[in-house]
Amino acid sequence: MIYLIKPLIVNITIIFSLMFNANLFFPFSKRKPLNFKQSTILGLFSAFSATLCMLYPIETLEDTNFDFRMIPIIIVTLYGGWYPGLLCTVIVVMLRYLIGGEYVYVGIAVSILALGIGVLFRSGFLKSANKVLYGVIVISFYYLVYIFILFSTVSFLDINFYIVYFLAFSLTFTALIFTVEKLIIANQQFDETLYLDKLSTVSQMAAAFAHEIRNPITTVRGFIQFINSDTKDENLKQFAPLILDELDRTNKIITNYLTVARPTNFTLSYIDVNKALQDSVELLRPFGSYRNVSIDLNLEGEHYIYSDEQHLKQVLMNIIKNGIEAVDEEQGGYVKIVKKPADERGQVEIIFVDNGIGMSEEQLEKLGLPYYTTKTKGTGLGSMITNRLIHEMKGKIHYESKVHNGTSVTVKLPIVIKN
Repeated sequence: MIYLIKPLIVNITIIFSLMFNANLFFPFSKRKPLNFKQSTILGLFSAFSATLCMLYPIETLEDTNFDFRMIPIIIVTLYGGWYPGLLCTVIVVMLRYLIGGEYVYVGIAVSILALGIGVLFRSGFLKSANKVLYGVIVISFYYLVYIFILFSTVSFLDINFYIVYFLAFSLTFTALIFTVEKLIIANQQFDETLYLDKLSTVSQMAAAFAHEIRNPITTVRGFIQFINSDTKDENLKQFAPLILDELDRTNKIITNYLTVARPTNFTLSYIDVNKALQDSVELLRPFGSYRNVSIDLNLEGEHYIYSDEQHLKQVLMNIIKNGIEAVDEEQGGYVKIVKKPADERGQVEIIFVDNGIGMSEEQLEKLGLPYYTTKTKGTGLGSMITNRLIHEMKGKIHYESKVHNGTSVTVKLPIVIKN
């Protein structure tokens, strides 16, 4: 079996090298769903990988090639969905048909089987906390059907070869899942580092300019009030309130910048998440009613976190307020809030869903960046502060949205047992 080492290494190298190249074109991420173009490219990359594996088989027994073409099919279907998986499978099946041979239809059948297994297990795979372990379950199920097909159709069997082949197949498959997961984490850390660098830039700007700008604004505001109280000029009386409103708005923006710039001081305490949500909802319910938006709150279980209560409420209110403002005031709508039980990682999950205008993929990618907002009168600092506070709480925030289909915001926070 020593002679199998070289073709095994060739197949493994093909699969891993093309996976790393695909990650260069569009970094793997759990946050960003693939668009049609990305799905097509991913499917073509996988098909190219599977094709090269077929052209350099590990072993040929009785006019039948044994290779790792099924690994790219299963992996791309598990991570990318049915479309890139189907694209990859169609190309592989066409090539296998052109290669021909006595067992051509067996080769086609196992390729289609790989697609079916990927589609069948994809939902559970994406939800699984341990994808490597789940991958072992996927490949085990695949083996059962694969071996049944071989025993039913193929008259020759080399048990020693199959032991080596399936062992190498399993190790390569699980190693590929492990590597993809590590790449996803590395890409996420890179994005967070980039975001924090941009946040640091804003902090330095805020610290340098905010106080210097605030002082003359305060002086101007005082003089406008003084002149307005002792003037008969109708134009001044008409426009003075507008000037004061704009000065107040400018002052609020500066305050928000200072919030970003200052190191966050946490007053730590045990916080009842249910109560924090209820308080935030009640404070914003009048604002929701004014904009014809209902707020529904669904709480499951009782959970505590150890953090700063005011900062937690600021985060919750920012998200709820954004949801309310995203809804068309004339048509009305809703903001639904669901707090789910803690998961196996000890995190409570809070989901905010609205039926507002939604956001495009480009807007989602820029959300939380300095001075980026989808509102006509916003500054983008609310989302930036929200993201920063959640990060400092050791939590995570994830946005999902489609234009005209609303937005879903998921916040995960580590829970504690209250003493």
